Amino acid sequence: MDESTINKSQVLVVDDEREHAQVMCEALARQGHECDLAYNLAEARSRLERKRYDVVVTDLVMEGKRDGLEVLRRSRELFPPPPVVLVTAHADVPTCRQALHEGAYDYIEKPLDLEYFRAQVNRAAERSALLKQNQVLAELLEHSASFEGIIGKSAAMQKVVQTARQVAASDIPVLIMGESGTGKELVARAIHNNSRRRKKRMVALNCAGLSESILEDELFGHVKGAFTGAQSDREGRFEHADEGTLFMDEIGDMPSAMQAKLLRVLENGEVVRLGSNDPIRVNVRLISATNRKLEEMVADRQFREDLYFRIKGMTIHIAPLRERREDIPLLIHYFVQQSAERYDKKIEGIKPEAQQMLMGYSWPGNVRQLKNVIENMVVLSTEGELGLESLPAEIRPAGGDGGGGGMNNLVGISITQAERELIRNTLKMVEGNREQAAKMLGIGERTLYRKIKEYELAD
Repeated sequence: MDESTINKSQVLVVDDEREHAQVMCEALARQGHECDLAYNLAEARSRLERKRYDVVVTDLVMEGKRDGLEVLRRSRELFPPPPVVLVTAHADVPTCRQALHEGAYDYIEKPLDLEYFRAQVNRAAERSALLKQNQVLAELLEHSASFEGIIGKSAAMQKVVQTARQVAASDIPVLIMGESGTGKELVARAIHNNSRRRKKRMVALNCAGLSESILEDELFGHVKGAFTGAQSDREGRFEHADEGTLFMDEIGDMPSAMQAKLLRVLENGEVVRLGSNDPIRVNVRLISATNRKLEEMVADRQFREDLYFRIKGMTIHIAPLRERREDIPLLIHYFVQQSAERYDKKIEGIKPEAQQMLMGYSWPGNVRQLKNVIENMVVLSTEGELGLESLPAEIRPAGGDGGGGGMNNLVGISITQAERELIRNTLKMVEGNREQAAKMLGIGERTLYRKIKEYELAD
C-alpha cells in the first residue's frame, strides 16, 4: 500500500506484554499513526472513555483471561464503533469466530508478521474513515430538507440555522449558548461541515469536570517523559485539529489558570507540548459552547473578560425546547422514524393524546431527553401506534399530574375553558395549520372548524 494513501489514524493498542505492545505501536507510528498504549482491560476501558479512536488493536488473552473480547464489546458500544483487530497467540478458532460474530474486524495470530499487521490495521483505518464519510453523507441526504440535521421550524431555530449558514464561510470564532441537550454540538458540526475546513477534522473536547493538568495535556499534548506514564509523544487537540475546527464544549467550566493559557494560544497561534520548549504553529477555527451565563461569570470574575470577547466573535443562542414547542411534533415524527428503523419496529405513528402529553411536558433535558423518551417508547411498544401506555412515568398522566409540565395549568378551570385553551395552544404550535391541528387533537376537521368559531379563535 502506498504510504501517501494511508489514513493517519488514532490507534489504541492493548496488550499485557509491554514489549510486544510497544513493538506494535512503533510499527504503526512509522507509518504516521498516533498510538496510545493500554496494558490491561482497566486501562483500555479508561482510554476508550476519554478518547475516540479510529482503530483498536487488542490481544485476545491477557493475564490468562479472554479480556480482548471485553475490549471488543466496549468498543462496539461507542458511536461510531472503531474497527477492532484481535491479536492472539492461540489458534482458538471458535473464540475468533465468536469475536468476528460480535463485530471484530479481523484477527491476527502471533508471532506477528509486521508487514501483514500494518496492512491489516491500514485497511481497518480505511474502513473507519469510509464509515465516517458514509455516515456524514447519509445524514446530509436524509435531512436534505433541514440544515445538517438541525430540525425545527420555529422562529428561534430558523434564526439559529440562518446564523450558522452565514458564519460557516468565515473563520470567525463562534460561541454557542444553550441549556444541556439543546444540540450545541450539532450546530457546531453544521458550521464545520459547511466551512472551507470541512475536509479537515472537527475535534471535540468537553471541558466539564477536567482538572487543569488533564485539560492542558488534552489541549496541548506532551512529549515523551514529560510525566510518569508519558511513554511517547502525543499531540494535543489543537494539533489534531490543525487546519480544521476545534469544538470546546462547556468552556465555562474551564479552570481559571487554563483560561489564560488558552487565551495565549488563541492570540499567537502556537502551542507548546508539556515537557517541551518548542512552540508548534497551529491554524484552528474555534467554536465554543456553554450552558452557563458567561456575562455573569465575567462580572463575578469567574471567567476572563479578554477570553470571553476572544471566543464570542459571533454568538448563537439555542432556545430550550419548552420555549419552542412548535418544533416538538416535527422532532417526534423524526425520532419515531429513526428509532423504528433502528430497532426494526413497524411503528405507524403516535396517538394524538400521547403527542399532546409530550407537547405539554417541560423537557428539562431538552431535545436529548425527547429523543431518549421516543426511543424507549418505540422499544417497548407492541402496537402500530405509540400511546399513553408507552409514556415514561415522569410524563404519563398518572397520580394526578404526571409531571406534564403544562397540564397543571388546566387545573381549576371548566371543561369548556380547558378545551378552548387546548385548541388555541395546538393551533399556535402548528402555526394555524387546521388539518394538522385536527389530526393532533383526534377530531375531524369540521368539528375543529365549528369549535374555532364557537370559541372565537379565528384570529
